[in-house]
Amino acid sequence: MTRTLPGRTDHVVVVGAGLAGLSAALHLLGAGRRVTVVERDPQPGGRAGRLERGGYAMDTGPTVLTMPDIADEAFAAVGERLADRVDLIPLHPAYRARFADGSALDVHTDAERMEAEVARFAGAAEAAGYRRLRRWLERLYRAQMRRFVDANFDSPFALLHPDLARLAALGGFGRLDARIGRHLKDERLRRVFSFQALYAGVPPERALAAYAVIAYMDTVAGVYFPRGGMHALPRAMAGAAADAGADLRFGRSVTRLERSGDRVTAVVTADDRIACDAVVLTPDLPVAYRLLGRAPRRPVPLTHAPSAVVLHAGCDRTWPELAHHTLSFGRAWRSTFHELTRTGKLMSDPSFLITRPTATDPGLAPPGRHLHYVLAPCPNTDIGPGAAEWGDLAPRYRDEMLTELERRGLTGIGSAIEQQCLVTPADWHALGHAAGTPFSAAHTFAQTGPFRPRNLVRGTENAVLAGCGTTPGVGVPTVLLSGKLAAARVTGGGGRRRPARPAARPTAEGAAS
Repeated sequence: MTRTLPGRTDHVVVVGAGLAGLSAALHLLGAGRRVTVVERDPQPGGRAGRLERGGYAMDTGPTVLTMPDIADEAFAAVGERLADRVDLIPLHPAYRARFADGSALDVHTDAERMEAEVARFAGAAEAAGYRRLRRWLERLYRAQMRRFVDANFDSPFALLHPDLARLAALGGFGRLDARIGRHLKDERLRRVFSFQALYAGVPPERALAAYAVIAYMDTVAGVYFPRGGMHALPRAMAGAAADAGADLRFGRSVTRLERSGDRVTAVVTADDRIACDAVVLTPDLPVAYRLLGRAPRRPVPLTHAPSAVVLHAGCDRTWPELAHHTLSFGRAWRSTFHELTRTGKLMSDPSFLITRPTATDPGLAPPGRHLHYVLAPCPNTDIGPGAAEWGDLAPRYRDEMLTELERRGLTGIGSAIEQQCLVTPADWHALGHAAGTPFSAAHTFAQTGPFRPRNLVRGTENAVLAGCGTTPGVGVPTVLLSGKLAAARVTGGGGRRRPARPAARPTAEGAAS
């Protein structure tokens, strides 16, 4: 049995109304706790925020939603259903991959459609390899999800379970790129099933094969989009929490925590003092540790994931070759990861994630207009340009991004932009994200599972951490799980649960691309 907080936990204050905090709040409410949520912004969402500019509704955080059943579990804790509050649209294709040689591949989550697409793209042998890879991904997911991802760890010895042997037998402790290469020989296809390692902050040739579970989420379980944008999810979660009795206080920055010995007794903002029996802290780790007045003892400092430059562009036109999500790969691959994680240089031959949410929900832009989100991975501020350097660098790099996009076929994109917002590592730094990255601590072996910063805090009896810096890690599904796991530290996991069922309704709009 995993450890839970000692003493009374009747009233819990959750600091932060992002996905982790709202997930924790719903699970706590379902277990009968009184919950107050304190959020510095005037709206819920945290990193999954919203920016309104000239009639364009821009999601400021993640754009890819997978594993909606995990969000549904949070709603189920208070007797609700995700599908009753959010209109989820399955995306077909989940992605479109475009390569430097001019070829393109639609990534389908349906096995037969994807096998046919791989056969068209790379031949029958690669299609058979895809089938083998898909079966391996499914077995890998089953072997690790409940035991190693959706789990609290109190020590590395918690890994000693028969599922560990099953994971090892599947090659989960080998290298991701090599394992994918056992099934697929075409280098372009291998990129499609291994680029997800960047989410974990580790190059595919160094990432554990176990992180192919992210590829499972993307390419097997399915990719979804909430009508109204990704911000619709935290907005719905906040609504469900309020209806279940949570006290939501927006526009309140936490200035300090009051303590009595080893216990937090109150959360203090500029406006009020909120007495509590326990606290869940979801800010990035440096902010949480500063509030606690404690820092974990680690033999070496945390290694942080690469960061990203994001251009939100509201345009008077679009380009039909773009799907909802398009992966635009450069020619370089390994050298790109080397630049991002070792040398600290901006990508000399960039790859981009281009999201066109108006392909699925035209209501996110004025009539006849289109919204584009261009993400370019870049080094974090620990190894690359510092936050201060981005003031001069940002406009130059934006122009370089647009020039490269023009070269790749998005003709006239620069002149088509009516509204824009450029986000750089300097902006992430200003929000309190360590190393200027929204992706927190990288998922190296020494920062994974029981070795990742734990959600229990040494020296504080009644505080729990949640968010991408702690268990289980980075990404929308895992951040939602972090809130659930934090709540379990408070309650012992006694929330109401219902059997798994479909959380999304296929709609006609899901075919939009």
